[in-house]
Amino acid sequence: MTDDTIQKRFGERIRTLRQLRKLSQEELAFRAGIHRTYLGGIERGERNPALRNINALAEALSVSLSELFKLGDKTRF
Repeated sequence: MTDDTIQKRFGERIRTLRQLRKLSQEELAFRAGIHRTYLGGIERGERNPALRNINALAEALSVSLSELFKLGDKTRF
């Protein structure tokens, strides 16, 4: 799996979890302590977030890190 693919799939996962919780990008970004345009870049697969930001997103979404990384059956770690 290429870096580009994993970034896009991770971004899709963030977007899905955010939408399930009926949060706007702005609200999730605020809760995670990151800028909303940075969150948009993550969701589009354009950004490669640092572990601190990944952890902040998991906390803001009220999910564990392992739940956050459930990207589907194609993912290999």
